[in-house]
Amino acid sequence: MTAHPDARADARAGTPEAHPDTPPTVRLTARDLTLRYGDRVVSTRLNLDIPDGAFTAVVGPNGCGKSTLLRAFVRLLRPDSGHVGFDGRDVGDYPAKALARQLGFLPQDPLAPEDIRVRQLVRRGRFPHQSLLGLWAPGDEEAVEEAMVAAGVEDLADRLVRELSGGQRQRVWVAMVLAQRTPYLLLDEPTSFLDITHQYQLLALLSELRDRGRTVIAVLHDINQACRFADHMVAVREGRVVAEGVPADIVDAALIKDVFDLPSLIVPDPVTGTPMVVPTLQGDRVEHPPPLPG
Repeated sequence: MTAHPDARADARAGTPEAHPDTPPTVRLTARDLTLRYGDRVVSTRLNLDIPDGAFTAVVGPNGCGKSTLLRAFVRLLRPDSGHVGFDGRDVGDYPAKALARQLGFLPQDPLAPEDIRVRQLVRRGRFPHQSLLGLWAPGDEEAVEEAMVAAGVEDLADRLVRELSGGQRQRVWVAMVLAQRTPYLLLDEPTSFLDITHQYQLLALLSELRDRGRTVIAVLHDINQACRFADHMVAVREGRVVAEGVPADIVDAALIKDVFDLPSLIVPDPVTGTPMVVPTLQGDRVEHPPPLPG
């Protein structure tokens, strides 16, 4: 991956800000959304606006409905009631390829066909842009090469995907989604299987894509990574949105206790000044933390 792990340190300072009285543009919305798997209701009457051109991190404990929400956004799960809208139109009304040219999705556990090679898999990201004849244009190959370089898998291009490590496979899947070149990227736990260096490189890359105008929505398990890289955070528990907004505005010890049932201190990240969650366990000696900036 081409992004440097420290690229996020001053990203906030370089990000254009809207006028404080101007609400952010919203293209992707959930309205009165009730989601279920069989008899199990996951979310009830959930409402959410995803700010356009931002990096939104969705956080919460296991099984709280984060992945379910992303699947509903890309219509892999039909709502029991309510609807998901994109540009004022229900996502269910879009032709499949038309929606796939707008919303790129990386699921939590993608499966690759047997005996497919890395380049072949990444090329599948161009499928939504193909005509009925499946003609391959020069721009398609450019998108594939650019995506493999960005994800750091160009040296794996001729390898079989099944022979790769979990972290290498994850980066190949990221490359496939990048090759799709959609204005919206929805990624369900994209840092899974990645070592810490590649985690931060991927998150910095996603931030750079945000800075270039893409909208990123990512389910993240690491709350400190979410605070450091995201502009907008959505905290979910038991299928409901507990809080949403700029991490510095919403992340405090009460929220972490409410969402994760975890006692903690919130201190400033020494690099970015963003909130950093420090768990406190029974018997820990707790000192008063320094205040967050601003």
